[in-house]
Amino acid sequence: RNHILRGIEILESLSCIRFQEATAEQTYYVNITGNDGGCYSSISWLNGIQYYNLQHYPLDTGCFRLGTIVHEFLHTLGFFHMQSAANRDEYVRIDFDNIQEGMEFNFEKYDEDYIDDYEEEYDYGSILHYHEYAFSVNGEKTIIPLKNEGAVIGQRRGMSNSDINKLNTMYRCPIKV
Repeated sequence: RNHILRGIEILESLSCIRFQEATAEQTYYVNITGNDGGCYSSISWLNGIQYYNLQHYPLDTGCFRLGTIVHEFLHTLGFFHMQSAANRDEYVRIDFDNIQEGMEFNFEKYDEDYIDDYEEEYDYGSILHYHEYAFSVNGEKTIIPLKNEGAVIGQRRGMSNSDINKLNTMYRCPIKV
């Protein structure tokens, strides 16, 4: 619970977004669960209950890494994975042969009419980017950076400047970094 609250504090400190505990009368809220099945969240407002799951792990592992908690909250707030950006093929190559069967949906690419980049460049350092071996079936890379071969992708240490700017642009917060 403390890690979840810390994730909320991070988002509040970097934006004008404020979270509050839902009451019994509210019909729209984020339902945070600890079920099996990994770390996931529905993306954006769904005109009802949003589901956000953090499978139980020891602190600082699996879903209970602070960066993963923030990553999932960003999905809840409306963000897709970086490798889903319309222009991703200019920056990374997705090797579908190396992806576990049934996990390909995590690498779908959406057009710019569906995902807004808020005038931010593709960001290898985004907290929303998967790492090079995400969902690998064979230990080989699933995401290969093209413009910067040494780029470190998939970090979960904190939001990049681009992540912060996108969040604040989307929610019309006056904060820019």
